[in-house]
Amino acid sequence: MKQCPEKPIRWGIIGCGNVTEVKSGPAYQMAEGFELVAVMRRDEAKARDYAKRHGVARYYTDADQLIADPEVDAVYIATPPDSHKTYALKVAEAGKPCCIEKPLAPDYADSALITAAFRKRSLPLFVAYYRRSLPRFRQVQSWLADGKIGEVRHVSWQLSKPANALDLSGQYNWRTDAAIAPGGYFDDLASHGLDLLMFLLGDISRAMGICLNQQGLYSAGDAVTGCWQHESGVTGCGSWHFGAAKREDRVEIIGSRGKLVFSVFDEAPVILINGTGEQSRLIENPPHIQQFHVAAIAEHLMGGEPHPSTGETATRTAWVMSQILGQPNS
Repeated sequence: MKQCPEKPIRWGIIGCGNVTEVKSGPAYQMAEGFELVAVMRRDEAKARDYAKRHGVARYYTDADQLIADPEVDAVYIATPPDSHKTYALKVAEAGKPCCIEKPLAPDYADSALITAAFRKRSLPLFVAYYRRSLPRFRQVQSWLADGKIGEVRHVSWQLSKPANALDLSGQYNWRTDAAIAPGGYFDDLASHGLDLLMFLLGDISRAMGICLNQQGLYSAGDAVTGCWQHESGVTGCGSWHFGAAKREDRVEIIGSRGKLVFSVFDEAPVILINGTGEQSRLIENPPHIQQFHVAAIAEHLMGGEPHPSTGETATRTAWVMSQILGQPNS
C-alpha cells in the first residue's frame, strides 16, 4: 500500500543543463511528496541562474557538496554519460536513492558496475527511460496484453534523419564523441526505443549488428543496423542512420492477427490494424515529458507500485546496445 511520507523527499540535481529545463526538472517540483532543493553545475553563473529561474533554494559548483548536503535526500544525475559512473558511485556511497539520465553509462561494464553498487546497499536506482511510463506506450502495452494482434511474431524499427547543422559545422558535440558515445546518436536515441521494446515485448536474449561511420563528420558511428531475439521468441530488426535524406521514425509490431504501428519520438498516433479494421489514437505527451516517470518514482519510494525503469532494466538495455555495436567485454 502506498504511504505518504511525513516530510517531502528532497532532491538535488547534478548537471542542470538543457534536459532539466523543461523535460525533467519541473517534474521533480510537481510530483506529490517531492521537493527540488539544490542543483549543481560547474559554471557558477549558469547554476545560479537556473536556481533563480526555477525557485531552487541552493546551488553548487561541486557535485561532492551537493551529494553530501544533509538536506538532499535523493540525487538526479543529468550529466553526459561519461561522468555517470563517477557521480553514481558517490551517491551510492552516500546511501541516497538516485535517478540517472539515459543511457546509464557509455558501455555495459560500467552500467553493471553502477547497478551493482546500488544493489549492494539495497538503494533504489532509477534510470530516465521515461517512455515506459508515457500514456501512449501504455496504450500499446494494453493492446498487446489484450491480444489485439494475436501472437507477436516480429518487430522492426527504422530511425533515420539528416545530418544537422552542428554535425556539418565540425564543432564539438559530446553526443558524437566516440569516447563518450561510441554509437553516436544511436547511443542517445536508439537506447530509448530498444528499452521500450523490451518493456513491451520482454527481454532480449541475443543481439548482433554492424556500426559504421559513413559520413566522416565525427568520431562516433553514424550508421547502425541490428537484429535480435526476445526471450519469448519474437524476432526484431532495426536500422538507425544519421545521414539520410529525411527524417523517419516508424515501429511495426507484427502479430498473427494484425499489427501495431507507432513512432518512438514523434508525437504521432498509435495505430492498431487487425481483422476489425484500423484504429488510430493520438495521445499527447505531457508538457514535461518526464512527468509520469518522476511521478512513478514517487509512487515507488512511497511504497506503491514498483517503477518500470530501474538500474537492472537499464543494464539489460546497455547489454543489448553493446551487442549491436560489437563492443568487447560485454
